[in-house]
Amino acid sequence: MTEELNELVDEQLDDGEEMVSDRIADLVEYLVVNIVDDADAVSLEVIDGTSSSTIEVSVATDDVAKVIGRHGRTIKAIRTLARALAARLGTSVEVEVLG
Repeated sequence: MTEELNELVDEQLDDGEEMVSDRIADLVEYLVVNIVDDADAVSLEVIDGTSSSTIEVSVATDDVAKVIGRHGRTIKAIRTLARALAARLGTSVEVEVLG
């Protein structure tokens, strides 16, 4: 999975046509889809602001706990990865989970 993640990040950095927030959303979607049981229920909404973006992740009700994780560790890791990619791309991002 680490190789796949590295390839995804490299592809995101090489592709200059997409908006920066869409690149980060692709990373978040990849991570969330691989965590949940009902991958078809995953949807993302990107809200672009002037200086930052917000990515709202919607998942099935049964999968919310999996995305958040014990004591919020999983969502914290997803947010850390998203922020790291955003910093590399020169922007900032927030990730929110909706049930």
